[in-house]
Amino acid sequence: MARKKAAQAALAAQGRFTPANAKRALALVKVLGPAVVPVVAPFVMQGAAAARERLDRRRARRLGVAVDDLGQYTGRGGALHARISGAAVGISEVRTKAETTPADIALADESESTLRKLAAAVRAAERMPAARRKAAHRAVSRELDRIEEQLLATLGVWHNNIPNAGQGV
Repeated sequence: MARKKAAQAALAAQGRFTPANAKRALALVKVLGPAVVPVVAPFVMQGAAAARERLDRRRARRLGVAVDDLGQYTGRGGALHARISGAAVGISEVRTKAETTPADIALADESESTLRKLAAAVRAAERMPAARRKAAHRAVSRELDRIEEQLLATLGVWHNNIPNAGQGV
């Protein structure tokens, strides 16, 4: 009997999980658990909340939106919805800029109509099979690239597919 206990102790020392070790661990948890959990739980919750906030800030920065608006851009098309929203804000700025031309107004009208269609396409793509959804998202992304390029050219930031570096933007 003494040899058996000595063998179990030797195995326990090597990190083996035995029934006796399990009973000891459960007894320890029963005794220490009620004292430790109330002390440790607030710190664990605070750490989890901080990690979640950090993830939300990183995702919002990546999408280019405010953290408070992050809930509006969820799902597989969330990034596209954020781009569409940003382009819509840019189009409204084109309408309100000081030297707006009739061509700028026409571009804004056409772009707003296209953005509404693109938003509907992204919402419809959410329920499509993966391959079709990805193809639809690529098509929407290409159209958004075109609209954003026109928008930047209208605002005087982009010209002939080359950014105007160093021209006082």
